[in-house]
Amino acid sequence: MADFVRVDSRDVADVEELWSQYVPSARIEKIDPQRFAFQWRSAQSGGLSVVRYALSATVNSAVRPEDQILACRVSTPSGWVRGARSSLDVEQPWATDGAQVEAYWEGTAEVSAFIFDRSIAEQLARRITGDDMLRIRLADVTPRSDVAARNWNRSFDYVLNAMAAGEDDELIEAGLVRHALVTTLSTFHSTFLDAAMREPRFAGTSVVRRAVAYMDEHAQEPITLEDVAEAAHISTRGLQYAFRRALDTTPTEYLRKVRLDGAHRELQTAEPGSSVTEIARRWGFGNPSRFTTTYRQVYGRHPRATLDGE
Repeated sequence: MADFVRVDSRDVADVEELWSQYVPSARIEKIDPQRFAFQWRSAQSGGLSVVRYALSATVNSAVRPEDQILACRVSTPSGWVRGARSSLDVEQPWATDGAQVEAYWEGTAEVSAFIFDRSIAEQLARRITGDDMLRIRLADVTPRSDVAARNWNRSFDYVLNAMAAGEDDELIEAGLVRHALVTTLSTFHSTFLDAAMREPRFAGTSVVRRAVAYMDEHAQEPITLEDVAEAAHISTRGLQYAFRRALDTTPTEYLRKVRLDGAHRELQTAEPGSSVTEIARRWGFGNPSRFTTTYRQVYGRHPRATLDGE
């Protein structure tokens, strides 16, 4: 389960403590304690910290990450955000993997940020693209387009709300981390985009067979697409391409079918009075209503009817 933190405070020291914990390179040059109010929400999972806070004060701050990739939006009606070469739009996200960014505001600002551990992010990016030598580099702090910026804002809200819900599901959390990273690296000009746009080589049916065998054997475990690709010795993009060529489906769709078949078999053999929800969860379906809908589409009946032998 993601580690969720919530702080409501009027103590300036709480801001400094949290900033030093999540973004060691951040510094606060000025805070007016007379106007100070602080509300912090954050979640951590798999090398990703998702942070949203509202800070009412006169603030002058700066960040220059070293071992992190930081994507952030500082929304305020009375302040500015500035990179090394130009001022930035306070309503749009910005990102840095080392370049200094400064912010200033009077009154209240709402700050939203994805903070990635660089090493973990690069490992995941390499598995996604298949480029074992990939080093993540951002070419600019500004987003590629207004559309990309709006997509990042929506994705941030989705990831934060999903993590805050507290679902104890490793598969879901791994998917959220992947979604946050891919969205961020696609929002800004980066080396990840260059690697992701290269045409994957067709790997052939041997890779698909290895992937299928791995999914069949580990379907009840919280495996991710990256785990399957690693077991098949290929990138996630290459794996998706191979599945489309060989089976006219995606690895994710195939894994969902394997899990649905497994849940179906267990429902057929389970003792009367067993829980449909628990059986579904054991096979990776964390949303009971979605599981029921999918099950009825495939088997033409409610899973409870299968469990009760009707």
